[in-house]
Amino acid sequence: MPSNEPSHEQQPAPMVVPRFFIKQRITVMVNRYEIRAANPDGSEGALMAFAEQKRMKLKEEVIFFTDESKSRPVFSFKARQRLDVHAEHDVFDEYGRPLGWFSKQFGASLLRSTWNLSAPGIQAVGQERRLFIAILRRLWDFIPYIGDIWVPFVFHFDFVDTATGQTVMVSERKKAIRDRYDVTVPDPRLDFRVAACMAVALDALQSR
Repeated sequence: MPSNEPSHEQQPAPMVVPRFFIKQRITVMVNRYEIRAANPDGSEGALMAFAEQKRMKLKEEVIFFTDESKSRPVFSFKARQRLDVHAEHDVFDEYGRPLGWFSKQFGASLLRSTWNLSAPGIQAVGQERRLFIAILRRLWDFIPYIGDIWVPFVFHFDFVDTATGQTVMVSERKKAIRDRYDVTVPDPRLDFRVAACMAVALDALQSR
């Protein structure tokens, strides 16, 4: 007789958050990120995690804490290689146990930023939604003088399951002086900690 129990791939992740926000604060040598819950009315809720990214590190590592006191780390991601455009980044829980990993597809990203995302039961690919904006962003950096002018291009990423084509995660950048992202996770198999790491990496590592 067939089993009525759900398969491993259908089981929800240990920590499921369908929607959250990311806000970036820029300083001279450190990027700071706040991850906040989304209230039922769509407004920003409680702080869920706080992270800092130190620039110019040989081996990328970002640790997420409960708050700005940085007294308790709760999850992190770390590159397997040093300053490598092909680097794979592992996501860990607060005890150092692996939760998933992600990496950038270097060849495809020359035209349109593309990422691999892996977690239990999930193999997904994320790509910039609008090819026109992707090309415009790249051209902007190479135009003399113009490329030095900061322009807040609004670009979004859609991650889809490679097996089913279903949406796994969406990160949408909002129009603001400081970077702000609205992240939705319709797939309950994707753990919040993996989604948060991927969403922060889309900002922190985008130029790599």
